[in-house]
Amino acid sequence: MTETLTPPAVHRNLDAACASVVSEIARTDSKASLLLAFNGAVLAGLASVADKDLPAATKVIGTLTVLALGIAAVLLLLVVRPRLREDDRAAFPHWAQLDEDGIRSCMAGDSRATRIRVLSSLAVRKYLHLRRAVDLSLAALALLALAAASLAL
Repeated sequence: MTETLTPPAVHRNLDAACASVVSEIARTDSKASLLLAFNGAVLAGLASVADKDLPAATKVIGTLTVLALGIAAVLLLLVVRPRLREDDRAAFPHWAQLDEDGIRSCMAGDSRATRIRVLSSLAVRKYLHLRRAVDLSLAALALLALAAASLAL
């Protein structure tokens, strides 16, 4: 059985949900930034050996590693890429198109539920890109280990 909340409780829950989703979006951006730096460092290291005379198998594995890291970097850049949709009436890109009276009119209504829906959708998309980028980065590390092992043989 679902409990019916009083209006003050609903307001608190809406405020908490908004804050929670905003926090999750900030977390994805922080994680993506760290992974971008990591992938960039690995790519720089691989670039430093690109002109070396390596066995063909090692070069193929290295190429696959660079490809995986490159795709991961693209996904990470999509995580941190700003989303500026003017048709989202619950966010600042829409408000930027309004005059002062239009802004006051928007503020007269409660748009928290819309904001939660829009931001939650954005957070889910960011987390999906982040998850795929982590998977590709892990695959690249496994390929890098395989390349190193092929040199030892």
